Amino acid sequence: MKIFHCPGCSADLFFDNLACSCGLAVGYDPAAQSFTSLVRFCANRDNLGCNWTSAPDHPLCTSCQMTSMHPDLSVQGNATLWARAEAAKRHVLAGLMRWGWFTAGDSGPRPEFHMLAEATSQGSVDVTMGHAAGLVTINLAEADALERVRRREMLGEPYRTMIGHFRHEIAHFLFERLSDSGAFRNGFRSLFGDETQDYGAALARHYQQGPPLGWQGAHITAYAAAHPHEDWAETAAHAMHLTDLTDSFTAAGLGLGVPATPGYDAFRAPDPAQLLDRAIAIGVAMNHVNRAVGQPDLYPFVNTPATREKLAFALNWLSASARA
Repeated sequence: MKIFHCPGCSADLFFDNLACSCGLAVGYDPAAQSFTSLVRFCANRDNLGCNWTSAPDHPLCTSCQMTSMHPDLSVQGNATLWARAEAAKRHVLAGLMRWGWFTAGDSGPRPEFHMLAEATSQGSVDVTMGHAAGLVTINLAEADALERVRRREMLGEPYRTMIGHFRHEIAHFLFERLSDSGAFRNGFRSLFGDETQDYGAALARHYQQGPPLGWQGAHITAYAAAHPHEDWAETAAHAMHLTDLTDSFTAAGLGLGVPATPGYDAFRAPDPAQLLDRAIAIGVAMNHVNRAVGQPDLYPFVNTPATREKLAFALNWLSASARA
């Protein structure tokens, strides 16, 4: 994520800022990819803390418009969980927009989001995180840090965040859009396998038996080994993670070996292999720094030649240049 500047005093602004230290109320304009104070803000600014500007023809911003169902707000705490989830969604969408997804120049469909809480006025309900035919369902229970850690430990996962959930589920949505391309389908099947195999049976087998022996060589996570669809979603999510990681590291003015050239933009990197080299080196270095203060690894994954090939494929197809 880039570091931005106040339109009034030029002080640094960060992506979630609602106001500058100079006191100026600001909003993020996703079309311009910069902050402004001169246009109408999203109607969800006061109730959800949305800091985006409204769309030209709508009181809501482009991100909030994608949410068609929200949690039961009569239950205490649900509004806070919803606001946290929307903030994660905006972060993910902003990155995808830098690749050209969901912008004015993108004529394709947008995902629809149901942001649902397990706590309702009628009692507790089950909410399954997932994607189906363009609809992404997000379980807001995981916007609570303690509950998210509990589930991460229960499932034995090294990484579990709201940003990660959004990237994974949106990756499923993007698969459907990219599958219109024969070149994508052929390349996908040569790396990930036949996605037409029974999905329900594959997931049942995964949860009953766990990943196959040696899954680490070919898959970026254990869950990726469950089915080609999940392999894609996990890999594409990691491609987004590593691009944003590199972009944020560079925006902060940090260097690793040879600093990035002035104006370096990870979202426009022409060579996926070089981007991965840099991203993985940053991840290793930041893991080392985190361990110095007893924090978990920033990027607790090992990428093999096979997973790097899949990551390069995902980066190629996520980028605007590959889809042009």
